[in-house]
Amino acid sequence: MRRMKNKRLTKDFFIREVLDVAPELLGKELIRKYEDGSVRKFIITETEAYRGFEDLACHASKGRTRRSEIMFRTGGNVYVYLIYGMYWMLNFVTGGEGDPSAVLIRGLEGISGPGRVGRELLLDQSFYGECLETSERIWLEESGIALPYRKVPRVGIHYAGEPWVSKPWRFVAMHVSDSRSM
Repeated sequence: MRRMKNKRLTKDFFIREVLDVAPELLGKELIRKYEDGSVRKFIITETEAYRGFEDLACHASKGRTRRSEIMFRTGGNVYVYLIYGMYWMLNFVTGGEGDPSAVLIRGLEGISGPGRVGRELLLDQSFYGECLETSERIWLEESGIALPYRKVPRVGIHYAGEPWVSKPWRFVAMHVSDSRSM
């Protein structure tokens, strides 16, 4: 059986409601082309949704800032930011112009935690605003893998208070290796 070439995700995939995009990213293939020309492929295994102005855990809830500016643009762009002065967090902007939502990539197959994801991908400030549809160094493709998942509360957002702390907007894939053999 011949395997079909993977298809790159277009902006249309991202220009939708963040709570639809976040779970649908599970099982997608993240492709990273490094400066030395090497290419690595990763299956997305955990995501977390941040939904616009009303979500007090979302950076956009504080209004338009230099940091959050890219979130106010059309979906399909990379939003990276630095935490603790050492970890670049990888997010994908969703929704239409003026709908500041994004999905944090919390895990890839074999890599757990958004700080580790950023480190493995060698992210830095230069990825801010990168278009996933046209980038030559980071993009997403269909993998043909459908991963079952569970919805759980987001983590590390105690500052947002309720009801935001308890929203089940983190999506965690189950049985990644089992799904590859399907």
